[in-house]
Amino acid sequence: MQIFLPALPAVQADFAISAGVVQLTLSLSLLSIALATLAYGPLSDRYGRRPMLLIGLGMFLAGTLICVLAQGIEVLIFGRIVQAAGGAAGMVLARAVVRDLWGHHEAAGVIARLTMVMVVAPMVAPAIGGLLTDLFAWRAVFWFSAFAGVLIAFWAALQLPESHAGRGRAEGIGSMLRGFGHLLGSGRFCGYVAHTAFSSMIFFAFISGAPYLMVNVLERPATEYGLWFMAASVGFMAGNFIAIRTSGRWSLQGLMLTGSILSVIGVGISAGLVLAGHLSPMGLFLPISLTMVGNGLAMPNAQAGALNVFPHRAGTASGFSGFAQMALSACAIQAVGQLHNDTAWPMLTFMGLGAVGALLAILAVNRLEARRDVKPAAAGPEA
Repeated sequence: MQIFLPALPAVQADFAISAGVVQLTLSLSLLSIALATLAYGPLSDRYGRRPMLLIGLGMFLAGTLICVLAQGIEVLIFGRIVQAAGGAAGMVLARAVVRDLWGHHEAAGVIARLTMVMVVAPMVAPAIGGLLTDLFAWRAVFWFSAFAGVLIAFWAALQLPESHAGRGRAEGIGSMLRGFGHLLGSGRFCGYVAHTAFSSMIFFAFISGAPYLMVNVLERPATEYGLWFMAASVGFMAGNFIAIRTSGRWSLQGLMLTGSILSVIGVGISAGLVLAGHLSPMGLFLPISLTMVGNGLAMPNAQAGALNVFPHRAGTASGFSGFAQMALSACAIQAVGQLHNDTAWPMLTFMGLGAVGALLAILAVNRLEARRDVKPAAAGPEA
């Protein structure tokens, strides 16, 4: 996702299309991820994590090659949809494997460590994408992605064992649908998922608007956008590191609340700077770095909380969480693109909605968890 961001203005110019149309390469790819995550979770519960991951990697490579060869925006959008549907396997199944191998108390810390490692790629990806776009052309981004995809596919095929001991016990499509209904019947699960989705919305609203502000409004090269993006990624890694260090000592809900408050503060500072007329790379990226610290602190704990509500359905829970996360983010990305007016306000509006939504979600979770602690017998083990 992130390696393609600096190339968006170049794609727009190459195909002579509007910002709203080129934004479909992002929003529809996120929607593709959202729908694919619904399938990967329950299918991996039934058939295993390893085979579904290898299928996903194959789809990723096929979609990437379509993007390389695209001669029109319609084909490029289609390629991005296929690419995203394949890449979604890693998002869902990595978390499910963690839940397979680690229990309730250790999963949050391991997910935070996993997320911190995973964020290295999106941290350097915009810089690589900007450099490739400036030196060659936007298609070079997809050649690079294809090379990385081949390496990952071979590595997974050779090194990744199957982690899900209970595979094959599901009852088919009907069981999958009942599994989703079972999850949605839990207020706690829905609260954790809502927090993850709104937190993700903050990030994707930012990456939807920031490239255009940097390249088209502030007239900075794509490479500079990629370098500044590292500041936000470092903030997210810092939040992950804090989550790892405090895992087991602080509650999931306490870390989520702290992270949500930091996110609100970061978005508020950014809006205040823009309102005062200080639209600059530093004004864009330093406040969002604080917001990303909050996201890095809160999101691994929210994801672990969602998986811990129904541990025997970890794949399905991870899949639905990913669906909600990407679906809401896709809406935010397309809305920011459609409302683009050479100012930061469309981007900041949706970032603010995400920050407030995440804060309200954790407050609701805290209320539900408090009731469960007071009346555990009435709530039941999976309420």
